[in-house]
Amino acid sequence: MNTEAIRDFALAMPNVTEHFPFDEVTLVFKTNEKIFLFLPLDQVDLSVNLKCDPERALSLRDEFPEDILPGYHMNKKHWNTVKVSPRLSWSLICELIEHSYELVSNKNKKKKNIN
Repeated sequence: MNTEAIRDFALAMPNVTEHFPFDEVTLVFKTNEKIFLFLPLDQVDLSVNLKCDPERALSLRDEFPEDILPGYHMNKKHWNTVKVSPRLSWSLICELIEHSYELVSNKNKKKKNIN
């Protein structure tokens, strides 16, 4: 697992764009103008920030206390920092990226249906 694999996985989902809105080392992935993934490029140990259902976020932090932490510089109720480590499978990391994407894309669909 590396930065390029995470980037490729995120960009393969529908309507995903990548940006550097904050600085030149934090790659941000959006769908429908909503952020679902932060990928810092300047860290020695690879990690990502991902949106997560609050109950699931707590459960994941309990299950993987060394690798899934409250979101760094984020709303800790809704975001996790996920350290990419051998203790987490690639399939779990992909699942968490998809979960983050779905939370953001489903939210936009609900808003569009209301109007």
